[in-house]
Amino acid sequence: MQTNKIAQHITQWLLDYAQQAGAKGFIIGISGGIDSAVTSTLCAQTGMDTFVLSMPIRQGKGEHNRALNHIQDLKKKYANVRSLEIDLTSSFESLEASFPQDTTNHFLSMANTRSRLRMLTLYAVGQSNGLLVAGTGNKVEDFGVGFYTKYGDGGVDLSPIADLMKTQVWQLAKEIGVLPEIIEAKPTDGLFDDGRSDEDQIGASYPELEWAMEFEGDSSTLSERQKEVLSIYQRFHRANKHKMVPIPVCSIPKEFFH
Repeated sequence: MQTNKIAQHITQWLLDYAQQAGAKGFIIGISGGIDSAVTSTLCAQTGMDTFVLSMPIRQGKGEHNRALNHIQDLKKKYANVRSLEIDLTSSFESLEASFPQDTTNHFLSMANTRSRLRMLTLYAVGQSNGLLVAGTGNKVEDFGVGFYTKYGDGGVDLSPIADLMKTQVWQLAKEIGVLPEIIEAKPTDGLFDDGRSDEDQIGASYPELEWAMEFEGDSSTLSERQKEVLSIYQRFHRANKHKMVPIPVCSIPKEFFH
């Protein structure tokens, strides 16, 4: 993988897209994870206005500290980067208080609500500053297992790293100088209070999922673990297919309009 050429290609693509859209630059939510770190660094390398937001909601201390460390590192390296921290905990808790109890007791529903609240914040701040919301999803998350929140972190204007597998994002991170503590951190979406990792939620690692995404052979030749991973991948892909296709539109027969 030619990491330097890929980094240059994405940076130029971002620059071209923003200029054609008449935008001033980009806004990115910083989670303390590898994907947002890589995306924000590539956006910063365009030289355009790059606004990075930390939006904690009952955030784990380690994860939040990594986010702040990345933001400070980025601001040291790039003069076009500015930052803001908006603590959304009280906003989230206000929503919790207004929801019915069966909704607040539904862990996944409330986890996704966190992500959607952050999306709302990114668009509000971004629009008021003439910025595009840059997505942080990678290929296996966006098109493989659908491991993101619909209209949450999936609600973006453009996706600069969505053609890269997670392991390729790690390689690119090293090339563009992302902090080692972020590269080495266990991937997590940060949406659960118990700090569970992506692998805890999915049941397979990213290298395993990438293998399953590209597997086209005879499943009868696989080991038990490989069969298990393939089953996990297929189950997530089927369940989340609705995120990866256009919104279904009910087509009305033309004669009904006469």
